[in-house]
Amino acid sequence: MSDKKNEITGVGLYTPEQKLRRDQTVWTLVQGVLAPLQFLVFAISAVFVVNFLLNGTGLFAATVSVVIKTGILYTIMVTGAIWEKVVFGRYLFAPAFFWEDLVSMGVIALHTLYLVMLLAGWGTPQEQMWIALAAYAAYVINAVQFLKKFQLARATSAETASSYATDEMAAGARL
Repeated sequence: MSDKKNEITGVGLYTPEQKLRRDQTVWTLVQGVLAPLQFLVFAISAVFVVNFLLNGTGLFAATVSVVIKTGILYTIMVTGAIWEKVVFGRYLFAPAFFWEDLVSMGVIALHTLYLVMLLAGWGTPQEQMWIALAAYAAYVINAVQFLKKFQLARATSAETASSYATDEMAAGARL
């Protein structure tokens, strides 16, 4: 099946060739480690940020946690682009992940805006933390997108495996 046919018909998330590249590249494992790590850092940081916004305490912890979360985000985005290049032949906006990549750009923009505000001293700490919170909301939307895509990939793989097994049994029955 060609990549174009897969894009047009929407059959499966990956062509067999793409699935093989996905399964063979170390970048799949890197993404599999970084994604839950980023979520853990996000969850901890979100508590610090909300605590600061509600109580006015813990600014240093909130700031450090957002900076760490942003660093992990940049790392997962760069390694994710490499993964996408290996699997789909382009660094970003492969048709299978177009919308996820598009939202990711917004997530990066908001995290970067936070860093610029922090480093330039723009806005109050509260305003900076509201930007961080907006970045986190966008991240949650993006994470849900990727989780749905992961479920689709698993479902498609299961259907493909089931289809192959049925075809094998049918071929065996004909012999």
